[in-house]
Amino acid sequence: MTEVLERQPHAILDGDSRRLKAQKIARLVESVRPLRGARLLDIGAGSGYIASNLGELVGPDGEVWAVDVNDQRQTNEGYSFKAVTGTELPFEENAFDVVLSNHVIEHVGDRAAQLRHLREIGRVLAPGGVCYLAVPNRWGLVEPHFRLPFLSWIPAALRDPYVRAARRGSHYDCNLPTRGQATRLFSEAGFRHQEATIPAMRVLRELESMSLATRVLCSAPKPVLRALLPLNPTMIFLLRGA
Repeated sequence: MTEVLERQPHAILDGDSRRLKAQKIARLVESVRPLRGARLLDIGAGSGYIASNLGELVGPDGEVWAVDVNDQRQTNEGYSFKAVTGTELPFEENAFDVVLSNHVIEHVGDRAAQLRHLREIGRVLAPGGVCYLAVPNRWGLVEPHFRLPFLSWIPAALRDPYVRAARRGSHYDCNLPTRGQATRLFSEAGFRHQEATIPAMRVLRELESMSLATRVLCSAPKPVLRALLPLNPTMIFLLRGA
């Protein structure tokens, strides 16, 4: 391992929401390749529920591994786990057909660290494989980790004082990209990308109980949803080798 990351944990640990997340991820990944029999890596295991649920979907002919810098697992069923200390992944090249980076890239550090994270994904991803990557949008109105409005909008020098003044912690430890910054990183790391944010909203409408307003929004025509993408709180991409 090269760099050591000391970040405060932000993982969501409840089982119900993670099982729904696993279903959403599975739907989106299977739009481009089947999960049955796949070798899958979950970067940022968190509670372990996502890896466990996807372990059922890959079946006995597949294999699921998960890694994390903090071991907060609530379940260890259906997958294998390795602790890591940085962006380097302890696996051989071309080891996985599917890689998940679900709200991880904003935690690994600055732009250079984010690029290393993506290049490591590219190294372990087999030819024809797919990476599911979700990341909060810097221009989302409420920062999702600290639940503070406009936290990721303000200059970097003001973010730590804002977090302390709101009594949400001692410092701000995330680095949320804009859509343009994210897609440039993908290209630099050697990926072709397909944005799946709108398809993810459609899947959520089918899987989750939600307010009428949210259901109406998720059902809106694509041109409306595309117009709202700059403020959508989460960006979701499917990455393939260039």
